[in-house]
Amino acid sequence: MIYPEKIKAKKSDKIIKILVGCSILIAVILVAINKLTTPEIHWAGIVNAGILYTWIVVIYAIKKNINIAGHVLLQTIAISILVIYMDYKLGNQGWSINIVVPIIIMIANLTMLVLTIVSHKKYIKYGIYQLIIILFSMLPVIFITEHIVQNKTLSIIASGISILNFILCLALCAKDVKEVIVRKFHM
Repeated sequence: MIYPEKIKAKKSDKIIKILVGCSILIAVILVAINKLTTPEIHWAGIVNAGILYTWIVVIYAIKKNINIAGHVLLQTIAISILVIYMDYKLGNQGWSINIVVPIIIMIANLTMLVLTIVSHKKYIKYGIYQLIIILFSMLPVIFITEHIVQNKTLSIIASGISILNFILCLALCAKDVKEVIVRKFHM
């Protein structure tokens, strides 16, 4: 069996720099086209946000020893920012905060639950990311109290799933969490 030749680190760094340069060039060209053709609609900003999001994901994925929970956290925050920005650029109709962000939060929490069930021995590695996702999941509650959200149902469900997920994860990994706390804090 013939395997493809492994790309050396210097060569892959050079390829990434070329591709980033091409992305920047494309972004500048898109802004120029947008200004010349339809300056009242800022579609180039949405496309450039997508390009930026893609590079965040690619650079994070290229790193070695990626923690899956860290990747889930990054995706949750990056996609949420991207859709909120898109909603803002498209007239701030509220679909991002009312619908998309709660769905993203639910998916992130369900993903973390699956990670916990599949690899409960590694839960300690995922714990801090789980806590950050839970804190991020409380944003819909803040949006409800500040009357930013019109449709409260999805936001309440997302926050409820987050709290339930945290309780389930603690129940599944309570012994491991207790051992690590005792070891770390010398109790």
